[in-house]
Amino acid sequence: MHTKGVIRTLLAGTAAIVSIGTMTGTASAQTPGPAGTAAGTTITNTAQASYTVNGVQQSATSNAATFVVDRKVNLTVTTNQPANTQVAIGQAAAVTTFKVTNNTNGTQDFLLSTSQTPIQGLFTGDNFDVSNIHVYVDSNGNGTYDAGVDVGTYINELAADQSAVVFIVADIPNQQTAALAGITLIAQVAAGGDAAAQGTPLVPSILANDDNAVDVVFADNDSDGLGLDVANNGQGRASLGYEITTRNVALTVSKSSVVISDPVTGIVLPKAIPGAIVQYCLIVNNATLLVPANNVNLTDTIPTNTTYVPGSITIGGLGLAGACVLNGFTANDDGSAIPLTTYTGSYNAGTKKVTATIPVLIGGASVAASFRVTVN
Repeated sequence: MHTKGVIRTLLAGTAAIVSIGTMTGTASAQTPGPAGTAAGTTITNTAQASYTVNGVQQSATSNAATFVVDRKVNLTVTTNQPANTQVAIGQAAAVTTFKVTNNTNGTQDFLLSTSQTPIQGLFTGDNFDVSNIHVYVDSNGNGTYDAGVDVGTYINELAADQSAVVFIVADIPNQQTAALAGITLIAQVAAGGDAAAQGTPLVPSILANDDNAVDVVFADNDSDGLGLDVANNGQGRASLGYEITTRNVALTVSKSSVVISDPVTGIVLPKAIPGAIVQYCLIVNNATLLVPANNVNLTDTIPTNTTYVPGSITIGGLGLAGACVLNGFTANDDGSAIPLTTYTGSYNAGTKKVTATIPVLIGGASVAASFRVTVN
């Protein structure tokens, strides 16, 4: 309830002629934007009466009637890319991009979450879910997800009428029947005012208006228009899809061998005699540009009449004309990680099998792996 000032004027002598005027003041020095006057702004109003008594001009001023502007909570969540994200089966860290706009008349935090609930009519054919889901906020304003740079998981201190770009990053399963997965970003308005901490979700005020406090009013709409969101709940959402467009790449593997040394001539024109060391070279090439091949596993069985040379597996080398012209990183036969790389290699003495694993082979690239045997 707003306080109303009352002016009582005592008249003496002849009748008074009275006129009443008003004066209005506000604590805000900024022009309100589309979100309106900032929450917490104090608006003050006083009234004046001027009159005459026996021809003498007089005046009286009312008490000040004040109230603070309440918080009108609103937000908009939209997609920030023209179409679904095109992905390949088994692709890691696939990105969808959204934008959250603060339409509240105050600086707010926004809590971020996701949903994979199928949206009927929007993602017809939704038949798989993504995994390893993360939500990150664009930290440098370039609109592109930068791994290790964009690490914020909530929107902090977003001013009124300002926007922030948000990324959903997820892995695509290695599932041949996968076609389409819908993903929804949900933004929840939270308290602002602390640049070092995540705010708690706002709740609407349920009591009568308090002139001396900032009440909270939810004014958001059903953001998706599909019934998954409801009006006046302090949330907004938007949806995109991960769409499988590539199911295979032009991946080829070539193999060659070369005699490295023999026990008679050494490294000078060596021959494949018993005791000679032979190096096998495997070159895997992905000829499909822009589409990576994930979890590439090269396997080879040590041939009969040869013995594996312990510690001879290398991965990440350079292949040319079907031969290894530069060896890569030396692998550990037990399959443990190779320092400073993502590669792993192993040798199984029981099955006599050599394995080299390349987590990602980007389109248009090739990687060489090698191992050695001794002729029995």
